[in-house]
Amino acid sequence: MKLLEEFVQLVGIDPLLESGGSYELGFFSPGKVKGRYLGIWYTFSTETVVWVANRERPLDGSSGVLKVTDQGVLVLLSSSNGTVWSSNSSRTAGNPVLQLLDSGNLVVKDGDETNPDNFLWQSFDYPCDTRLPDMKLGWNLVTGLDRYISSWRSTEDPAQGKFSLRMDTHGFPQIFIMKGAKTLTRAGTWNGVELTGYQGRPNPVAVFEFVMTKDEVYYEYTLLNKSTFARYVLNPYGIAQWFTWTDHSRSWEPFLSTQADQCENYAFCGANARCNVSNTPVCSCLKGFVPKSPNDWNSTNWSEGCVRETPLVCSSSDGFVKNSNFKLPDTSSSWYDKSMSLKKCQGICLGNCSCSAYANLDVREGGSGCLLWFGNLNDSREFTSDSQDLYIRLAASELDPIVRKNKFSKKKLAGILIGLSGFLVGMLIVGFILYKRKIKLRNQGARRKLDCRKED
Repeated sequence: MKLLEEFVQLVGIDPLLESGGSYELGFFSPGKVKGRYLGIWYTFSTETVVWVANRERPLDGSSGVLKVTDQGVLVLLSSSNGTVWSSNSSRTAGNPVLQLLDSGNLVVKDGDETNPDNFLWQSFDYPCDTRLPDMKLGWNLVTGLDRYISSWRSTEDPAQGKFSLRMDTHGFPQIFIMKGAKTLTRAGTWNGVELTGYQGRPNPVAVFEFVMTKDEVYYEYTLLNKSTFARYVLNPYGIAQWFTWTDHSRSWEPFLSTQADQCENYAFCGANARCNVSNTPVCSCLKGFVPKSPNDWNSTNWSEGCVRETPLVCSSSDGFVKNSNFKLPDTSSSWYDKSMSLKKCQGICLGNCSCSAYANLDVREGGSGCLLWFGNLNDSREFTSDSQDLYIRLAASELDPIVRKNKFSKKKLAGILIGLSGFLVGMLIVGFILYKRKIKLRNQGARRKLDCRKED
């Protein structure tokens, strides 16, 4: 690993720093752009830039100064000594140095400091369009630092584009892809195993972790095989894609992407509806709900969503219907408790007139924790494989037909089983009688033959 101390004069020197492994720090000009940017890329794929410092303001020429100040601030100066870009630091250091780690993280630290919590500044806190392994996506709740991914403006302009991938901490934390302030798609919430929006889509190269404490909340991944290379990129068109490096072809191969189908568009079916790509049409109202605008709904305009067929009266007679294999709804207006049982969770929801649904917070080991929804249920999706259960509140009059239907189905099934059992028993009895009769006739025939021989 190389360390940069004090400053270095830039006269087209590439790279400035090497991690000693897979990353380099240097200057590049994307496409036909004449300006120069300070960035980090792979040593084996130099055109794949994973981080840019001065993404909003390129250097006009090849000359400049990269400097680490006595306060531990990294500064990029132009040839006229103007500040093009700088980092920030709320702490001072006795011996500030710049180091590019093997992870691709560019850090300013005090001397030989190795604890990331004590770094004066690090590029992993200010990502661009690429998520690397061990990079946190989320919030430092103490300092208010929001670590999010933002697209390039275009393939030749690394300035911040229209799209971002970020964690929202309103209610139970969840991950969105945004276009400005508009939500495009929602990866869902963490259920202890995976994000509920990606159920049934295993990632073959990475393992994920969701961390939530009083000080921070974030989502990160590590590679299953340290000898492989993978990255998660939000492109200028708002599509997030996974890529893995293939030595054989010497190229990056995509293997997963967001917005793979129409059900990944946020609230595609409107409020209180579910989306299922295996159904035709893909949108249907949740149990106990009907289209808000039937004419639009029948014309495949589902944006108005669904409303309750029978309004809640907020009484103890209300109940819940179980919906299985669900991507849980948007949790922006939710409440959660990590240790509460599902039974107590149901009771709390029933006791709050605004509560519309509940579910387990964590599905591991039979389920634990409580997650409550208030108001409309947005962006629900139904999967074909086993996933998470959602219990939706209904008025007693809406719940009774469902209960009666379930009871009728159970009675019908029981009747079929009893009838089938009776039929099988009857067949066995008839078979046994026929068998005994056959044996009797055979014995009678044998006796006749014996009598005839005696007469001869």
